[in-house]
Amino acid sequence: MNGIYINLAYIFASILFVIGIKMLSSPTTARKGNLVSAVGMLMAVVTTLLKSGLGYQWIVIGLVTGTVIGAVTAYRVAMTAMPEMVALLNGFGGIASLLVGWAEFRRIGGAGWGTLIPIFLAVLIGGVTFTGSMLAYGKLSEKLSSKPWLFPGQGALNAALMLIALAAGVMMVTGIGPDGASTWALWTAIGLSLVLGVLAVVPIGGGDMPVVISLLNSYSGLAACAAGFIISNTVLIVAGALVGASGLILTGIMCKAMNRSLFNVLFSGFGAGSAGNGSAEAGEHGEAKPISADDAYYVLEAARNVLFVPGYGMAVAQAQHAVRELANLLIENGAEVRFAIHPVAGRMPGHMNVLLAEANVDYDLLVEPHAVNPTMETIDVCLVIGANDVVNPAARDDKNSLIYGMPIIEVDRARSVFVLKRSMRSGFAGIENPLFYKENTRMLFGDAKESIARLVEQFKED
Repeated sequence: MNGIYINLAYIFASILFVIGIKMLSSPTTARKGNLVSAVGMLMAVVTTLLKSGLGYQWIVIGLVTGTVIGAVTAYRVAMTAMPEMVALLNGFGGIASLLVGWAEFRRIGGAGWGTLIPIFLAVLIGGVTFTGSMLAYGKLSEKLSSKPWLFPGQGALNAALMLIALAAGVMMVTGIGPDGASTWALWTAIGLSLVLGVLAVVPIGGGDMPVVISLLNSYSGLAACAAGFIISNTVLIVAGALVGASGLILTGIMCKAMNRSLFNVLFSGFGAGSAGNGSAEAGEHGEAKPISADDAYYVLEAARNVLFVPGYGMAVAQAQHAVRELANLLIENGAEVRFAIHPVAGRMPGHMNVLLAEANVDYDLLVEPHAVNPTMETIDVCLVIGANDVVNPAARDDKNSLIYGMPIIEVDRARSVFVLKRSMRSGFAGIENPLFYKENTRMLFGDAKESIARLVEQFKED
């Protein structure tokens, strides 16, 4: 394939990536944006395979294999499992970049620093991304404990390993040392990158996992960008840079939403204390007051202003379609209905937005905390569906709380609050919630989908 046409195809694919990402910023064009980006990636893959001189059979085999895996994954993975699925995909991207760097080093042997530096970066960042993402997958899927794991001297150990890895990189790039030293330096960098990935994620608690997911996504993009420099592939450089930059921007947004620095997220060991640290126990606030769905209906039927606050519990119960039906019935009944979405609700960035979009909830009904908090006293009923940490008033009132200072959705200031939960267990961050014991709070225990369905049934009957 002619070099001019290859470059033109790469440029066009890169343009499609940019257009696709731009379209993802609006819910009305998001699906088309995803399709546009996919077409760009297909063009980039086919062009690269044609450039390599491989036969068409390899293109067909690759396309069929990838299509089958993607289709099976799309149908079998539940929406509740999307956070850990994203973690796995980040990890696969990281290990792919590491393997590209390792294979290219074996192929070229000694080369200029312009090639060896990207190889080292692809290996280092790719290895950290892979093992870090695998550990994140374990925590998100609850195959591993979500609590942070800290030990004395952890920061010093991480710094020492990073320095050794950088020294190995210098040795690999400069060729300092006896024959074969560069190869040993590469293997050292690979081994240390895999260890550093684990050590980077183990001190991070469950409440910070959405930030970790976006950061690892950025890492996978940076590793891919380095791999693009290794094999002189323009479209891989562009795609990697886009993913890396967007991931870093999203990480910054998530940190701002929690009023914490990235350093604090990565090294504070959030949640390492006892689950009740800085929180109020039931004895200090009285007993939680349960309510039945039938009684909750009468309050909702009279409400003129209703706010839904979805959380991970809604995803677990797969209640988003029932929630949308209830919202429509409330609107027909004359109530103003909105959905308050906290940036770190759920277990990955945009988790609640994806679920509500799947249920065809009007995007115009979604509001951010800063838009709804000033008028919270005017809201008749807040329906908290499986959310916990993002509505915890200890973040505002208790200076000893582990989440003190984190902006929340201040539902406790509404006239009435219905909390839909299976039990009184704390959230993913492992912190007790004083909201459950407030005078204006009622606990609607049970499966969220069944509880909402009962409310829907009551509205339809009356």
